[in-house]
Amino acid sequence: MENTQDFNGKWALVTGASAGIGAALARELASHGAKLILTARRKERLESFAAELKGKGTEVLIAIADLNDPAAPQQIYDATVGAGLTVDILINNAGLGQFGVFAESPAEQELSQVRVNCEAMVRLVRLFVPHMMERRRGWIMILASTASFQPVPYLTTYAATKAFDRFFALGLAAEVARFGVKVTALCPGPTESEFFEVARSENFMPGGKQSAEVVARLGVAALAQGKRTIIPYAAGAITAWLVRFLPVGLITSQIEKRARPSSH
Repeated sequence: MENTQDFNGKWALVTGASAGIGAALARELASHGAKLILTARRKERLESFAAELKGKGTEVLIAIADLNDPAAPQQIYDATVGAGLTVDILINNAGLGQFGVFAESPAEQELSQVRVNCEAMVRLVRLFVPHMMERRRGWIMILASTASFQPVPYLTTYAATKAFDRFFALGLAAEVARFGVKVTALCPGPTESEFFEVARSENFMPGGKQSAEVVARLGVAALAQGKRTIIPYAAGAITAWLVRFLPVGLITSQIEKRARPSSH
């Protein structure tokens, strides 16, 4: 049974909260009475979003941080737990991708995906989860993707990082369940957000996109229920099931043909 009322009055830390799924998750948590700590790189946008939420009665703090910097997770921790706050909900949403031929893409962009999507997430969880285990209460969401269920040519590094995120979430969930801590891997598919623009993949396998609000509503409900994986749309769930029975080589060859940049 859904227990989103348990979020009422709890501090929730949301990374990558200035836009897209992160902002939608923050709004959804606020609708259930959570207090919010919002982190992102863009100060003006974060301050504007915080003002919007405060205007609706939500208690909000902000922490400007660039998770591409290995020091950022500790800075976020120091500004929250270090300042005496009890963070019961950790939403690891921040992430980025890069569409294109791997051999031609900027190496720094590829490495940034590993740092933000994987390293920063692990650092944050490592900082916050011991306190949740001690309190025997806590919720952790890790943003994976339907790309985590199979390799994706031309989003090669991104899909690999999301597979890491999903497997990390599943392993951690099994470790901390007996301490009353719930861990959910949220695996959205194409979603209305800035991701495709930032990843330069607006035309990658074009099709409909799910709204960030729907993804957030289903994701927060799954977190409250203690579901370990949530794929928030039917087609994605069917695809994730089907790929378990298909040869990986067949899947990747078909994606490669469909996704190959026109210049190649």
